[in-house]
Amino acid sequence: MPTLLIVHHTPSPHCQAMFEAVLEGAADPEIEGVRVVRRAALSATAADVLDADGYLLGTPANLGYMSGALKHFFDQVYYPCLDSTRGRPFGYYVHGGNDVTGAMRALETVTTGLGWRRAAEPVTVTGEPGRGAVEQCRELGATVAAGLME
Repeated sequence: MPTLLIVHHTPSPHCQAMFEAVLEGAADPEIEGVRVVRRAALSATAADVLDADGYLLGTPANLGYMSGALKHFFDQVYYPCLDSTRGRPFGYYVHGGNDVTGAMRALETVTTGLGWRRAAEPVTVTGEPGRGAVEQCRELGATVAAGLME
């Protein structure tokens, strides 16, 4: 059974709302035969990444960059997963107070280095996530999960 790994850092209510919407979309009952595994960025391991067939990443934008927790995740898994995960699909969402550009650039750089393939447009939100942003997060989760269906 294909596995979708959601790696997230959710330190705020806004990030939590986005994470829950992504999870809800990934676990949609119409998406059959895909196992969804969620891990906090500080507890996700290279084994989690190697065992998964696709990825969803969530982070706040902190000081113009992805969170330190997600950066730590990538530092731990980059070389152990570099050759084995090339071509795997991924998506991501970012929340920021006023700008997410640096965090997006960092995520694109690391995932390009890993050779992952973006399966959906990222969802980015500044300020409070409104109804539209929450729906975009649901769609993101559903799109990446549905792409793994056999």
